[in-house]
Amino acid sequence: MKMMRTSLAAVAALLSSIAMPGLSNAAVTVLGWPGGSEETALRAAVEAYNGKAAETDRVELLFFNRDGFFDKLQADMAAGSSAFDINLVATYSIGRYAPYMEPIELGPDAAKVFGESVLKTMQFDGKQYGVPTDLSLHFMYYRKDLIEALMADDAAKAKYAEIAKEHLEKELQPKDPDQWTWEDWAATALYFSKQVNDESPVRYGTVLQMKNLLFNMMVFQSLPRSYGGDWMDAAGNVTIDSEAYRTSLELYKKLYDAGASPRDSLSYEFAETNAAYSAGQAATALQWNAAAADLTNAEKSPAVADVTGVVAPPAGPNGRADHIHGLGLGLNKNAKNKEGAIKFLKWLASEEAALTYARGGGSPALAPEVVAKVASERPDLVKLGEFASRYGYVMTGATSANALSIYELQAKEFTGYWSGQQSLDDALAHTKAGMQDLLKK
Repeated sequence: MKMMRTSLAAVAALLSSIAMPGLSNAAVTVLGWPGGSEETALRAAVEAYNGKAAETDRVELLFFNRDGFFDKLQADMAAGSSAFDINLVATYSIGRYAPYMEPIELGPDAAKVFGESVLKTMQFDGKQYGVPTDLSLHFMYYRKDLIEALMADDAAKAKYAEIAKEHLEKELQPKDPDQWTWEDWAATALYFSKQVNDESPVRYGTVLQMKNLLFNMMVFQSLPRSYGGDWMDAAGNVTIDSEAYRTSLELYKKLYDAGASPRDSLSYEFAETNAAYSAGQAATALQWNAAAADLTNAEKSPAVADVTGVVAPPAGPNGRADHIHGLGLGLNKNAKNKEGAIKFLKWLASEEAALTYARGGGSPALAPEVVAKVASERPDLVKLGEFASRYGYVMTGATSANALSIYELQAKEFTGYWSGQQSLDDALAHTKAGMQDLLKK
């Protein structure tokens, strides 16, 4: 579509020409992350800030489509755009955008709110380039009621074992989800799929995010990582064509082909996965931690909120692994209102703002004494810190200047395999060749 090719600056110019209720005096423009809980939380924080800020310091929000977001942002920043004062930054893109941003001083209280390790997710060359608004990793969401019923039914357990033997060639028995291997999860997903087991109480065993989208690769890659997979070895050789990746890609395809995930999963990302799971159609979902605020909310997800459990992703031969990165907001070097932007960024790093952001549905990684103040409302934030410290990882090369291009390459090639458009050998060969080229730059 034509809109998809429009630059961020053009969109900002268009929005600035439209009278926006309550924001006519806005002096600071923030380019935020569109969609999902990040947008909802940022809106809540901005509303709180604008409620007490001087009219000349009020904040206006700008959002754009996720597809191609980072390329559009880089193009506009490289061109010296001043359409926004504050822009999104991520752990995997700081090096890419640092030349077009200014470091910021958040003050000593920021470390008390987030902790030094979390602040470092927004640092490059020893300088602070952003306020860490969200820490992202993945949870395995599952239906407690379905698992409990399965574990208590001998006939159901026998059926489970039969399905595992037929599809995975392994003698498996149902387990507590916190003890799952990936094969246990796969067997559970198959058992709870109508196409495999016509007695299943739900239509699907899981909801796979298989759209040709770079963020879906972040969800997927914890599987090969737990099998020992990495992008590169210590000598700098690309190792994507490993048994770890081969086994993992095949497992996804096996589940998809068997009907354990909806047939249109090839177009699924965050929103579609949330919709399918929250509607009560699936027994499990490997999904971003940001979804917890909605999936465990009785008003937003009445069909599953009270029966949803959360654990870390399953284990492979090398244990559990959980992809981790941070999202935040930083200062555009060409900002029109740097003073106002810095005021907002410093407030965003305060305890008041962090708690407002958390209560708005965001996923900030907070220091223990701070997260304790919202633990009853947001128990997922407690798990966020725990899983990040125990299972968090970054692939070798995943902070390089071309990291996002590598994720995009993987998404194209892996989705091509899952959809049957190319063989596994071709998908891995194309991915390796492309990564070798991108990691040389």
